[in-house]
Amino acid sequence: MKKKSRASVVSALALALVICPGLSSCSKAQKAPGQNAAEPSTSEEAATEPAASAQGATTTGQSAENAKALLKAMSDYLAAQKTISMGFDSIFEVVSKDHQKLQLATSGTVELSRPDKIHTTRKSGFSDTEMIFDGKTVSILGKGQNAYVQADAPGTVDNLIDQLRDKFHRQLPGADLLQSDVYDGLMEDVTDIKDLGSGVINGQECDHLAFRAKDTDWQIWIHQGANPYPCRYVITSKGVDQAPQFTLEVRDWKVGGSPGASDFTFVAPAGAKKLDAKDIESLKDTSDLPDNYKIGATQ
Repeated sequence: MKKKSRASVVSALALALVICPGLSSCSKAQKAPGQNAAEPSTSEEAATEPAASAQGATTTGQSAENAKALLKAMSDYLAAQKTISMGFDSIFEVVSKDHQKLQLATSGTVELSRPDKIHTTRKSGFSDTEMIFDGKTVSILGKGQNAYVQADAPGTVDNLIDQLRDKFHRQLPGADLLQSDVYDGLMEDVTDIKDLGSGVINGQECDHLAFRAKDTDWQIWIHQGANPYPCRYVITSKGVDQAPQFTLEVRDWKVGGSPGASDFTFVAPAGAKKLDAKDIESLKDTSDLPDNYKIGATQ
């Protein structure tokens, strides 16, 4: 599961490589026929193999050990919390056919009760979504359309992350940071690690860490002190034109407390239409992209 959940965010980022605003098709990338724009050519892979080997040496040393220890402390702190609530602001970058980088801004909330309950909201200029998971059923409401889908999804929040991606092609907000073992999920395929010292996010002093993996670079800012929660998380798709990024910034962090059962009970609004789960694509409120964007064909 850890490998899949880590891949879910990487795959979401990969959308930014092939999305075009408007109704026209994506321009052809300089790739061999049938090769995805996110994938390096054979010659590129050969050229980067020695570099990857050299980078492997940089996963040790004092800076790397400090960074790993700080990330592990954050992971252990998150896993120890029975309940978590937070707000978030995110920026998802896309690259147009004429190589212009555009940003899609979203805000939302997350309420988590381990191991098997979560309630999220997400709002942007083109979507207004609420999702509730009670350990057995996931309910996804598109408020703008006043329509919803429901599906059986028994298991933990970790399992839900996979099922949302595999069955519905949707991402749980902050999925990488909500797993039961954040450290193992994030450290998959990491080749280079750096402790960059301190940074300040929303007035809070944080430890700033940077990591490199095969397909992405990523950074995280972790609140200093007794509550090492993630303040900002940035993923860069480094093998793509304009290096699009996904940025998640956390606010209103809270742990503890006893959420009521109603927090994780879905009640359909008056007049809401229930759609079959297989028709979720028609629930446009839940999409990551506005209607005037289209995903280009494989390059």
